[in-house]
Amino acid sequence: MAGRFAPRTARPALPHQAAPAARRRTGAPQTGALPSGPASAGRTEAAVPGAAGYAEAPLPGAEGCARAPSPGAEGRAEPSLTREWTPPGPLDLRLVLGPLRRGPADPTFRMTPDGAFWRAARTPEGPGTLRVAARGDRVGAEAWGPGAEWLLAGLPALLGADDDPDAFTPHHHLLAVTERRRPGLRLLRTGLVMESLIPSVLEQKVTTDEAYRAWRLLVRRYGTPAPGPTAALGLHVMPDARTWAMIPSWEWHKAGVDTKRSSTILRAVRVAPRLEQASAMPFPQAKARLELIPGIGPWTSAETLQRSNGAPDAVTVGDYHLPGIVGHALGDNRHATDEEMLTLLTPYEGQRHRATRLILLSGRIPERRGPRMTPGNIAAL
Repeated sequence: MAGRFAPRTARPALPHQAAPAARRRTGAPQTGALPSGPASAGRTEAAVPGAAGYAEAPLPGAEGCARAPSPGAEGRAEPSLTREWTPPGPLDLRLVLGPLRRGPADPTFRMTPDGAFWRAARTPEGPGTLRVAARGDRVGAEAWGPGAEWLLAGLPALLGADDDPDAFTPHHHLLAVTERRRPGLRLLRTGLVMESLIPSVLEQKVTTDEAYRAWRLLVRRYGTPAPGPTAALGLHVMPDARTWAMIPSWEWHKAGVDTKRSSTILRAVRVAPRLEQASAMPFPQAKARLELIPGIGPWTSAETLQRSNGAPDAVTVGDYHLPGIVGHALGDNRHATDEEMLTLLTPYEGQRHRATRLILLSGRIPERRGPRMTPGNIAAL
Protein backbone atom coordinates (compact mmCIF):
# COMPACT_ATOMS: atom_id res chain seq x y z
CA MET A 1 0.00 0.00 0.00
CA ALA A 2 3.04 2.30 0.17
CA GLY A 3 2.70 5.39 -1.97
CA ARG A 4 -1.05 5.24 -2.49
CA PHE A 5 -2.00 7.66 0.26
CA ALA A 6 -0.22 10.35 2.23
CA PRO A 7 -0.33 10.06 6.04
CA ARG A 8 -3.18 11.97 7.66
CA THR A 9 -1.00 13.17 10.50
CA ALA A 10 0.64 16.53 9.89
CA ARG A 11 4.41 16.65 9.84
CA PRO A 12 5.65 17.73 13.28
CA ALA A 13 8.05 20.64 13.55
CA LEU A 14 11.67 19.63 13.92
CA PRO A 15 13.34 20.42 17.28
CA HIS A 16 15.41 23.30 15.85
CA GLN A 17 12.21 24.81 14.43
CA ALA A 18 9.84 24.31 17.37
CA ALA A 19 12.08 25.01 20.34
CA PRO A 20 12.96 28.67 19.55
CA ALA A 21 9.29 29.55 18.97
CA ALA A 22 8.31 27.94 22.27
CA ARG A 23 11.02 29.87 24.08
CA ARG A 24 9.86 33.17 22.56
CA ARG A 25 6.28 32.54 23.68
CA THR A 26 7.32 31.82 27.25
CA GLY A 27 10.08 34.38 27.47
CA ALA A 28 12.51 31.68 28.55
CA PRO A 29 16.25 32.15 27.89
CA GLN A 30 17.65 30.62 24.73
CA THR A 31 19.99 28.36 26.65
CA GLY A 32 19.69 26.59 29.95
CA ALA A 33 19.96 23.29 31.74
CA LEU A 34 17.31 20.67 31.13
CA PRO A 35 15.39 19.72 34.29
CA SER A 36 16.83 16.50 35.58
CA GLY A 37 14.13 15.57 38.05
CA PRO A 38 10.77 16.64 39.48
CA ALA A 39 9.84 20.30 39.23
CA SER A 40 11.04 22.72 41.88
CA ALA A 41 9.01 23.38 44.98
CA GLY A 42 6.16 25.81 44.66
CA ARG A 43 5.22 24.88 41.11
CA THR A 44 1.55 24.00 40.88
CA GLU A 45 0.20 20.98 39.07
CA ALA A 46 -1.99 21.85 36.09
CA ALA A 47 -4.75 19.67 34.78
CA VAL A 48 -4.05 18.21 31.36
CA PRO A 49 -6.84 16.98 29.10
CA GLY A 50 -6.73 13.24 28.73
CA ALA A 51 -4.59 12.78 31.84
CA ALA A 52 -7.32 11.03 33.80
CA GLY A 53 -5.39 7.76 33.56
CA TYR A 54 -2.68 9.02 35.89
CA ALA A 55 -2.82 7.34 39.27
CA GLU A 56 -2.49 9.23 42.53
CA ALA A 57 -1.64 6.03 44.39
CA PRO A 58 1.60 4.05 43.84
CA LEU A 59 1.60 1.56 41.02
CA PRO A 60 1.21 -2.09 41.96
CA GLY A 61 4.62 -3.28 43.08
CA ALA A 62 6.20 0.14 42.57
CA GLU A 63 8.44 1.46 45.31
CA GLY A 64 7.87 5.12 46.01
CA CYS A 65 5.85 5.74 42.88
CA ALA A 66 4.25 9.18 43.06
CA ARG A 67 2.79 11.86 40.89
CA ALA A 68 4.85 14.99 40.43
CA PRO A 69 4.49 18.04 38.19
CA SER A 70 7.27 18.76 35.70
CA PRO A 71 7.69 21.70 33.34
CA GLY A 72 6.28 20.94 29.91
CA ALA A 73 7.70 21.96 26.56
CA GLU A 74 6.03 25.38 26.77
CA GLY A 75 6.43 26.09 30.47
CA ARG A 76 3.21 24.42 31.60
CA ALA A 77 3.28 22.00 34.50
CA GLU A 78 2.92 18.63 32.80
CA PRO A 79 1.96 15.69 35.03
CA SER A 80 4.51 12.97 35.51
CA LEU A 81 4.82 9.78 37.50
CA THR A 82 7.92 8.86 39.48
CA ARG A 83 9.28 5.62 40.83
CA GLU A 84 12.33 4.30 42.63
CA TRP A 85 13.56 0.73 42.32
CA THR A 86 16.35 -1.16 44.03
CA PRO A 87 18.13 -3.61 41.69
CA PRO A 88 19.05 -7.00 43.13
CA GLY A 89 22.73 -6.52 42.32
CA PRO A 90 25.23 -4.30 40.50
CA LEU A 91 23.67 -2.44 37.60
CA ASP A 92 25.37 -0.43 34.85
CA LEU A 93 22.69 1.63 33.12
CA ARG A 94 24.90 2.34 30.12
CA LEU A 95 25.51 -1.37 29.48
CA VAL A 96 21.89 -2.33 30.07
CA LEU A 97 20.16 0.40 28.05
CA GLY A 98 22.84 0.82 25.38
CA PRO A 99 21.32 -1.71 22.94
CA LEU A 100 18.23 0.53 22.59
CA ARG A 101 20.29 3.33 21.05
CA ARG A 102 20.22 3.35 17.24
CA GLY A 103 23.09 5.70 16.53
CA PRO A 104 24.30 8.91 18.19
CA ALA A 105 21.32 10.95 16.93
CA ASP A 106 18.58 8.40 17.64
CA PRO A 107 15.41 10.49 18.08
CA THR A 108 13.95 7.94 20.53
CA PHE A 109 16.91 7.72 22.93
CA ARG A 110 19.22 10.19 24.65
CA MET A 111 21.86 10.21 27.36
CA THR A 112 22.30 13.62 28.97
CA PRO A 113 25.43 15.03 30.67
CA ASP A 114 23.88 14.49 34.11
CA GLY A 115 24.01 10.72 33.53
CA ALA A 116 20.28 10.31 32.88
CA PHE A 117 18.87 8.14 30.11
CA TRP A 118 15.79 9.30 28.22
CA ARG A 119 13.64 6.95 26.19
CA ALA A 120 10.56 7.69 24.07
CA ALA A 121 8.34 4.68 23.35
CA ARG A 122 4.95 3.82 21.91
CA THR A 123 3.39 1.60 24.57
CA PRO A 124 0.08 -0.31 24.48
CA GLU A 125 -1.37 2.63 26.46
CA GLY A 126 -0.01 5.30 24.11
CA PRO A 127 3.12 7.43 23.74
CA GLY A 128 5.35 7.82 26.76
CA THR A 129 8.70 9.23 27.82
CA LEU A 130 10.89 7.64 30.47
CA ARG A 131 13.84 9.22 32.28
CA VAL A 132 16.08 6.85 34.24
CA ALA A 133 19.02 7.79 36.47
CA ALA A 134 21.07 6.09 39.17
CA ARG A 135 20.60 7.33 42.74
CA GLY A 136 23.22 5.57 44.80
CA ASP A 137 22.24 1.92 45.04
CA ARG A 138 18.75 2.69 43.71
CA VAL A 139 17.36 3.74 40.35
CA GLY A 140 15.03 6.72 40.01
CA ALA A 141 12.62 7.02 37.10
CA GLU A 142 10.16 9.65 35.90
CA ALA A 143 7.65 9.19 33.10
CA TRP A 144 5.28 11.38 31.10
CA GLY A 145 2.38 10.83 28.72
CA PRO A 146 -0.41 8.25 28.38
CA GLY A 147 2.15 5.45 28.52
CA ALA A 148 3.77 6.65 31.76
CA GLU A 149 2.18 4.03 34.01
CA TRP A 150 3.05 1.24 31.58
CA LEU A 151 6.68 2.36 31.35
CA LEU A 152 7.11 2.59 35.11
CA ALA A 153 5.44 -0.76 35.70
CA GLY A 154 7.94 -2.31 33.27
CA LEU A 155 10.98 -0.53 34.73
CA PRO A 156 12.41 -3.59 36.55
CA ALA A 157 12.11 -5.77 33.45
CA LEU A 158 13.63 -3.02 31.31
CA LEU A 159 16.64 -2.93 33.64
CA GLY A 160 17.12 -6.70 33.67
CA ALA A 161 15.15 -7.82 36.73
CA ASP A 162 13.99 -10.91 34.79
CA ASP A 163 17.55 -11.72 33.74
CA ASP A 164 19.61 -14.31 35.62
CA PRO A 165 23.33 -13.63 35.28
CA ASP A 166 24.08 -16.56 37.63
CA ALA A 167 22.85 -18.94 34.92
CA PHE A 168 25.98 -18.12 32.93
CA THR A 169 29.08 -20.24 33.57
CA PRO A 170 32.20 -19.04 31.73
CA HIS A 171 34.26 -21.80 30.05
CA HIS A 172 36.91 -19.48 28.62
CA HIS A 173 39.34 -17.32 30.56
CA LEU A 174 38.46 -14.28 28.45
CA LEU A 175 34.77 -14.48 29.37
CA ALA A 176 35.51 -15.16 33.03
CA VAL A 177 37.67 -12.03 33.24
CA THR A 178 35.18 -9.89 31.34
CA GLU A 179 32.28 -11.06 33.51
CA ARG A 180 34.19 -10.02 36.65
CA ARG A 181 35.03 -6.64 35.14
CA ARG A 182 31.45 -5.97 34.00
CA PRO A 183 29.28 -7.04 36.94
CA GLY A 184 26.60 -4.50 36.00
CA LEU A 185 25.69 -6.20 32.71
CA ARG A 186 22.08 -7.37 32.56
CA LEU A 187 19.92 -8.20 29.57
CA LEU A 188 17.06 -5.74 29.18
CA ARG A 189 13.47 -6.58 28.25
CA THR A 190 11.28 -3.84 26.76
CA GLY A 191 8.15 -5.93 26.12
CA LEU A 192 7.72 -4.05 22.81
CA VAL A 193 8.37 -5.94 19.58
CA MET A 194 7.71 -3.43 16.80
CA GLU A 195 10.02 -0.74 18.18
CA SER A 196 12.94 -3.18 17.87
CA LEU A 197 11.75 -5.02 14.77
CA ILE A 198 11.45 -2.01 12.44
CA PRO A 199 14.97 -0.60 13.01
CA SER A 200 16.35 -4.15 12.79
CA VAL A 201 14.77 -4.53 9.35
CA LEU A 202 16.27 -1.18 8.34
CA GLU A 203 19.70 -2.56 9.30
CA GLN A 204 19.48 -5.52 6.93
CA LYS A 205 22.35 -5.72 4.39
CA VAL A 206 23.43 -2.07 4.75
CA THR A 207 25.99 -0.15 6.78
CA THR A 208 25.00 0.98 10.24
CA ASP A 209 25.28 4.63 9.18
CA GLU A 210 22.73 4.07 6.40
CA ALA A 211 20.34 2.28 8.76
CA TYR A 212 20.67 4.89 11.50
CA ARG A 213 20.03 7.67 8.98
CA ALA A 214 16.88 5.98 7.69
CA TRP A 215 15.54 5.42 11.21
CA ARG A 216 16.30 9.00 12.18
CA LEU A 217 14.64 10.55 9.12
CA LEU A 218 11.51 8.41 9.23
CA VAL A 219 10.89 8.78 12.98
CA ARG A 220 11.39 12.54 12.92
CA ARG A 221 9.12 13.00 9.92
CA TYR A 222 6.31 10.59 10.77
CA GLY A 223 6.64 10.15 14.53
CA THR A 224 5.27 12.50 17.17
CA PRO A 225 7.14 14.70 19.67
CA ALA A 226 7.65 12.80 22.90
CA PRO A 227 5.56 13.93 25.90
CA GLY A 228 7.22 15.69 28.79
CA PRO A 229 10.10 18.21 28.89
CA THR A 230 11.77 16.82 25.77
CA ALA A 231 11.72 19.71 23.28
CA ALA A 232 15.37 20.58 23.86
CA LEU A 233 16.33 16.92 23.44
CA GLY A 234 14.39 16.51 20.20
CA LEU A 235 12.89 13.22 21.38
CA HIS A 236 10.23 11.63 19.18
CA VAL A 237 7.95 8.64 19.58
CA MET A 238 8.08 6.32 16.61
CA PRO A 239 4.99 6.18 14.32
CA ASP A 240 2.15 3.78 15.03
CA ALA A 241 1.49 0.82 12.75
CA ARG A 242 -1.08 2.65 10.61
CA THR A 243 1.28 5.55 9.97
CA TRP A 244 4.12 3.21 8.97
CA ALA A 245 1.72 1.56 6.51
CA MET A 246 0.77 4.94 4.99
CA ILE A 247 4.29 6.22 4.29
CA PRO A 248 4.54 6.89 0.53
CA SER A 249 7.02 4.85 -1.48
CA TRP A 250 9.04 7.93 -2.44
CA GLU A 251 9.60 8.80 1.22
CA TRP A 252 11.13 5.36 1.83
CA HIS A 253 13.32 6.03 -1.20
CA LYS A 254 14.39 9.47 0.08
CA ALA A 255 15.36 7.85 3.41
CA GLY A 256 17.57 5.38 1.54
CA VAL A 257 15.36 2.34 2.19
CA ASP A 258 15.05 -0.07 -0.73
CA THR A 259 11.84 -1.81 -1.71
CA LYS A 260 12.82 -5.11 -0.11
CA ARG A 261 13.19 -3.63 3.37
CA SER A 262 10.22 -1.28 3.13
CA SER A 263 8.01 -4.14 1.91
CA THR A 264 9.09 -6.26 4.88
CA ILE A 265 8.14 -3.46 7.27
CA LEU A 266 4.78 -3.00 5.56
CA ARG A 267 4.03 -6.73 5.88
CA ALA A 268 4.98 -6.61 9.56
CA VAL A 269 2.91 -3.56 10.54
CA ARG A 270 -0.22 -5.10 8.98
CA VAL A 271 -0.07 -7.82 11.65
CA ALA A 272 1.53 -5.70 14.39
CA PRO A 273 -0.84 -6.88 17.19
CA ARG A 274 0.05 -10.52 16.44
CA LEU A 275 3.75 -9.75 16.42
CA GLU A 276 3.52 -7.83 19.71
CA GLN A 277 2.19 -11.00 21.33
CA ALA A 278 5.61 -12.54 20.78
CA SER A 279 6.97 -10.44 23.67
CA ALA A 280 5.23 -12.80 26.11
CA MET A 281 6.25 -16.02 24.35
CA PRO A 282 9.21 -18.31 25.03
CA PHE A 283 12.09 -17.63 22.68
CA PRO A 284 11.53 -20.55 20.22
CA GLN A 285 7.85 -19.70 19.74
CA ALA A 286 8.53 -15.96 19.53
CA LYS A 287 11.23 -16.55 16.94
CA ALA A 288 8.90 -18.72 14.86
CA ARG A 289 6.14 -16.09 15.09
CA LEU A 290 8.39 -13.33 13.73
CA GLU A 291 9.88 -15.46 10.97
CA LEU A 292 6.45 -16.18 9.52
CA ILE A 293 6.74 -12.73 7.90
CA PRO A 294 8.58 -12.91 4.54
CA GLY A 295 11.77 -10.87 4.84
CA ILE A 296 12.28 -11.60 8.55
CA GLY A 297 14.94 -14.25 9.06
CA PRO A 298 17.12 -15.52 11.93
CA TRP A 299 19.27 -12.36 12.02
CA THR A 300 16.33 -9.96 12.32
CA SER A 301 14.36 -12.10 14.77
CA ALA A 302 17.39 -12.46 17.05
CA GLU A 303 18.18 -8.74 16.99
CA THR A 304 14.55 -8.00 17.86
CA LEU A 305 14.02 -10.58 20.61
CA GLN A 306 17.29 -9.71 22.33
CA ARG A 307 15.67 -6.38 23.16
CA SER A 308 11.94 -7.07 23.36
CA ASN A 309 12.16 -10.38 25.24
CA GLY A 310 15.58 -10.21 26.90
CA ALA A 311 16.31 -13.60 25.30
CA PRO A 312 19.71 -14.77 26.65
CA ASP A 313 20.10 -17.42 23.93
CA ALA A 314 19.17 -15.25 20.92
CA VAL A 315 22.50 -15.47 19.12
CA THR A 316 22.71 -13.34 15.97
CA VAL A 317 23.24 -15.69 13.03
CA GLY A 318 23.95 -14.21 9.61
CA ASP A 319 25.86 -11.17 10.85
CA TYR A 320 28.70 -9.86 8.70
CA HIS A 321 31.16 -9.31 11.58
CA LEU A 322 30.06 -11.40 14.58
CA PRO A 323 31.30 -14.88 13.46
CA GLY A 324 34.80 -13.51 12.92
CA ILE A 325 34.75 -11.70 16.27
CA VAL A 326 33.61 -14.81 18.17
CA GLY A 327 35.98 -17.02 16.21
CA HIS A 328 38.91 -14.72 16.94
CA ALA A 329 38.08 -14.49 20.66
CA LEU A 330 37.37 -18.16 21.35
CA GLY A 331 39.22 -20.06 18.61
CA ASP A 332 41.83 -17.68 17.17
CA ASN A 333 39.97 -17.88 13.84
CA ARG A 334 39.06 -14.47 12.47
CA HIS A 335 37.48 -16.06 9.38
CA ALA A 336 34.98 -18.25 11.25
CA THR A 337 31.63 -19.01 9.63
CA ASP A 338 28.24 -19.05 11.32
CA GLU A 339 28.52 -22.82 11.79
CA GLU A 340 31.96 -22.50 13.38
CA MET A 341 30.71 -19.69 15.62
CA LEU A 342 27.81 -21.83 16.85
CA THR A 343 30.21 -24.69 17.52
CA LEU A 344 32.43 -22.43 19.64
CA LEU A 345 29.36 -21.21 21.54
CA THR A 346 28.06 -24.73 22.24
CA PRO A 347 29.25 -24.66 25.90
CA TYR A 348 27.04 -21.61 26.40
CA GLU A 349 23.82 -23.13 25.09
CA GLY A 350 20.98 -21.15 26.63
CA GLN A 351 23.23 -18.14 27.28
CA ARG A 352 24.79 -17.54 23.87
CA HIS A 353 23.59 -13.96 23.57
CA ARG A 354 25.19 -13.10 26.90
CA ALA A 355 28.40 -14.81 25.79
CA THR A 356 28.57 -12.70 22.63
CA ARG A 357 27.87 -9.50 24.62
CA LEU A 358 30.78 -10.33 26.92
CA ILE A 359 33.03 -11.04 23.95
CA LEU A 360 32.19 -7.66 22.44
CA LEU A 361 32.84 -5.98 25.80
CA SER A 362 36.18 -7.76 26.23
CA GLY A 363 37.84 -5.64 23.56
CA ARG A 364 39.31 -8.70 21.84
CA ILE A 365 38.22 -7.69 18.37
CA PRO A 366 40.26 -8.62 15.25
CA GLU A 367 41.82 -5.78 13.32
CA ARG A 368 40.12 -4.90 10.07
CA ARG A 369 42.25 -5.83 7.08
CA GLY A 370 39.81 -5.35 4.23
CA PRO A 371 38.12 -2.33 2.70
CA ARG A 372 35.07 -0.96 4.43
CA MET A 373 31.71 -1.47 2.81
CA THR A 374 30.83 1.51 0.65
CA PRO A 375 27.57 3.15 1.79
CA GLY A 376 24.88 3.29 -0.85
CA ASN A 377 22.70 6.25 -1.70
CA ILE A 378 19.56 5.16 -3.50
CA ALA A 379 17.95 8.51 -2.71
CA ALA A 380 20.21 10.08 -5.34
CA LEU A 381 18.95 7.71 -8.05
